[in-house]
Amino acid sequence: MSATLELAMDLVRRPSVTPEDAGCQAILCERLAAIGFEIESLPFGAVSNFWARRGSSSPLFCFAGHTDVVPTGPVEQWRSNPFEPTIRDGLLFGRGTCDMKGSLAAMITATEHFVAEHPNHSGSIAFLITSDEEGPARDGTVKVVEWLESRGEKIDYCLVGEPSSENQVGDLLKNGRRGSINGWLTVVGKQGHVAYPQRAKNPLHAFAPVLAELIAEVWDRGNAFFPPTSFQVVNLNMGTGADNVIPGRLEAQFNLRFSTELDADEIKRRVKAMLERGRFDYELDWHLSGNPFLTPNGILLDVARAAIAEISGIDTRLSTAGGTSDGRFIAPTGAQVLELGPVNASIHQIDECVGTQELDQLSAIYCRILEKLLAVSPGPPGGRQQKAP
Repeated sequence: MSATLELAMDLVRRPSVTPEDAGCQAILCERLAAIGFEIESLPFGAVSNFWARRGSSSPLFCFAGHTDVVPTGPVEQWRSNPFEPTIRDGLLFGRGTCDMKGSLAAMITATEHFVAEHPNHSGSIAFLITSDEEGPARDGTVKVVEWLESRGEKIDYCLVGEPSSENQVGDLLKNGRRGSINGWLTVVGKQGHVAYPQRAKNPLHAFAPVLAELIAEVWDRGNAFFPPTSFQVVNLNMGTGADNVIPGRLEAQFNLRFSTELDADEIKRRVKAMLERGRFDYELDWHLSGNPFLTPNGILLDVARAAIAEISGIDTRLSTAGGTSDGRFIAPTGAQVLELGPVNASIHQIDECVGTQELDQLSAIYCRILEKLLAVSPGPPGGRQQKAP
């Protein structure tokens, strides 16, 4: 059994349903401390976080990830206990195997191998790990980044271990994500008897034309890296429980996944203009989950592409599809941010799994990235050391 697979199984055994860590971070910290990392525990509220760093010079390369997992769903529907890692047909089954304890294990073993081969590497290596990625994401990475900013510590390159691959490790590399903003809307009407509509005001009848306008709106046309912004209603609720009563209030929740062609203020302005044209009373609250981020080019992207080609023999494709990730908190600091992890076909599903060989391959890619960024090789006599090719 490989070291990466063994560590992944040890992490999966711990039921770290968000925001619980269940001891996962202690395992990671012990491994990192053993190879010279300085560990700083950063709990915020009920969330466990840590920052680990080896070295004090730049550039600073950071592995970012999370130990928390989503709930299992009905345990009886799993073929095996979701927190008892099980290998079948070359696949490791268990909650978090793919998202993202497998990636965490690969990060650790890649770093261990790299440090053993290059104990005097250039720059610095760091780990930013949270237990709040699958939850509200308010006391995790965002707080650690604020803490880093407060003491002037800057990440140059960040690799997030989210499961990015489609069919085989490295075939897809996430170089950005769309922004996400949620709106909670209450339309205020007037309750009354359905037989006397002139004495009432149906909030849905008032809102329907505006809803149609919101759905039909072309928010933008996207760009070379992002698809057009999308508007989706995720919840619509009204009614009193009686079939002869016009309800007095309607509650709607909607989400926009937006590209770099828009910002949150522009979205709010355009939504407000449509609602005002409806001429009804309403209340609207917003929550910005994150702005879009993009790493269109740079050293990290070049190095990651080359490492994938060398280890997996793949000419990787770039993508910004999918949901949000904690990269949205790190990119605004000026860091180059990429997401690279295992095949994501089973994430959040019953019988989540990852290929055992995928984990070793991922560890090798991570290690090769470290070598390309931070390894040094002897230069000519009396000359300066050079980064490894």
